[in-house]
Amino acid sequence: MKRLLTVLLASFLYYVGIAQTPHLVQVDATAKSFDISPNMWGIFFEDINFAADGGIYAEMVKNRSFQFNEPLMGWDIDEKNNRNGIILIMNQAGANSRYAQLRISNDSSGFAFSNEGFRGMGFKEGQSYQFSIDARLKELKATDLTVCLLDSNKKTIGKASIKIEGNQWKTYTATIKSSATNPKGSLLLHFSKAGNVDVDMISLFPTDTWKNRPGGLRRDLVQLLANLKPGFIRFPGGCIVEGRDLSNRYQWKQTVGALRDRVPQINRWNTEFKYRDAPDYFQSYGLGFYEYFLLAEDIGASPLPILNCGMACQFNTAELVQIDDLQPYIQDALDLIEFAKGDAKSKWGSLRAQMGHPAPFELKFMGVGNEQWGEQYLERYTVFADAIHKKYPEIQLVSSVGPFSGGDLFNYLNPRLRKLGADILDEHYYAPPSFFFRSASRYDNYDRNGPKIFAGEYASHIPNTDGMARSTWFAAMSEAAFMTGLERNADVVRMASYAPLLAHADAWQWSPDLIWFNSLWSIPTANYFVQQMYSTNRGTHGVKILENNQPLAGKDSLYASAVVDTASKELIIKIVNTLPKAQPIQFMIKGTVSAKALIKGQVLKNNIDLYNTFAKPTAVTPEQIIINSKGNSLPYECPPYSFTVLKIPIDN
Repeated sequence: MKRLLTVLLASFLYYVGIAQTPHLVQVDATAKSFDISPNMWGIFFEDINFAADGGIYAEMVKNRSFQFNEPLMGWDIDEKNNRNGIILIMNQAGANSRYAQLRISNDSSGFAFSNEGFRGMGFKEGQSYQFSIDARLKELKATDLTVCLLDSNKKTIGKASIKIEGNQWKTYTATIKSSATNPKGSLLLHFSKAGNVDVDMISLFPTDTWKNRPGGLRRDLVQLLANLKPGFIRFPGGCIVEGRDLSNRYQWKQTVGALRDRVPQINRWNTEFKYRDAPDYFQSYGLGFYEYFLLAEDIGASPLPILNCGMACQFNTAELVQIDDLQPYIQDALDLIEFAKGDAKSKWGSLRAQMGHPAPFELKFMGVGNEQWGEQYLERYTVFADAIHKKYPEIQLVSSVGPFSGGDLFNYLNPRLRKLGADILDEHYYAPPSFFFRSASRYDNYDRNGPKIFAGEYASHIPNTDGMARSTWFAAMSEAAFMTGLERNADVVRMASYAPLLAHADAWQWSPDLIWFNSLWSIPTANYFVQQMYSTNRGTHGVKILENNQPLAGKDSLYASAVVDTASKELIIKIVNTLPKAQPIQFMIKGTVSAKALIKGQVLKNNIDLYNTFAKPTAVTPEQIIINSKGNSLPYECPPYSFTVLKIPIDN
């Protein structure tokens, strides 16, 4: 009993007595230690979780050109018309190697078939949709095509009619307005007359795309990316770059040019996880390398393409290209640089110009391989680096140090790449929150003269959870704490991005993810808001923030970093409190702070187990705060379980 009373008394003194004593934190806003890279906080896009087809690429028809392994996957013959005709899959030369032939036998009722979309088509009341189809007739002079938008009960909520004529391929279009909102709709096509009709490239897009581009990207998802104000966008992955084997690797040249000339293929996440199989997960490449570069330009981000280095995923087949046969892979890298920034009269620059962008895209970075490891990677990276730097010395190369942030694979590559003078090392961390809390000091003692660091993939994984439930405030708070260490060491860590970025709520393979979406709506997570609070408050130079001459990196459960923005003349303090109680802080600021200035800020705080859902999309969102300045001594009570950003006007 005596021991219990002692523990209770100690706890009481801690929470009542000591808790009332403020932390004295010194911030020197006059001593700018290093510059913050304008590319510091970015985004990592991978076509996982139906992020491209069925996600940010706004095409609503699945398997629009019958190129899936099962050519009619996604398509269904209307039960009322299943005796009125058949669908044959015809082969043809070229990248688009298939089309469908409808052999319609009943002239009185015609023939109908439908497409289910990507886990359903989402229609919005009053929204218009652009339909298109390539078609030609056999024997028939003309036939009427009725195109219907159906809700989840197969009720028609939008309709258009098209007259198909002639025996030559022609593209027919129609605009259809939906009379209702429904997240699980479908598309029905009804041909009125008996005879043979060839059809291909059947497509449906919302007219309300990003920047209103026909056949473009989904507006709400791109807007969420733009709202992050990212310094870069890494694409197209990730493991998707490697492929399960080399035939399945991502090949950028198959993703550019006219849509019908792009070569669709199975997505490597199709069967990666048996408990989350997605046999209908393919890549149409409607979102290809041109669209990635355009997206980066749209949202003000530097493009960071990652290319295969002659190695398939080492967790799968580990297939290798022999060094003597590596030249085509190297040429792909050189050609990509020409595609992005070459003269409009060059071979690949002219293709970019033909696609609508005569001016060069910005390109400063390129990744060689993804999560490769071992001497095989080192050997191939060296050949790539020599060839690229010889022709394009200004391109900074991102190199892999393996899939883990430590251990044998990391410890093999890290010193060897440093000895080679690599530009940027790509470190990945998927780990429980405890790892992120204790890793806030990871880069404090890194070599300041060695390669720079790209924290290319990180996410806090809550154990024993899955799906959206993994994106809790506790996970996000641990990432916020870790990111104070990235920012405090931004002279070494020049780029950072959470991963993965997007996940379809009905078709995901991996969690957690930064943004969840379905056919109609998108939900930013608590993790998204942490990223946004960093990326929109990047600053231009790092400054020291200390307590007792030591960084705030977990002592007393406080984590902090500070930057100065010379353009806006602000000192920006970021601080994380991981205790379930408030902690009073007295910021002692060196520099000229206006005594009458208003200090603006944001706070993220909540129950650590909460997360945003479609039912409660704003469960964890930032609160705006305003504090009256008291000059160079600023008191602030840091709320329980919180991440705060304070923007303090300064004159120096």
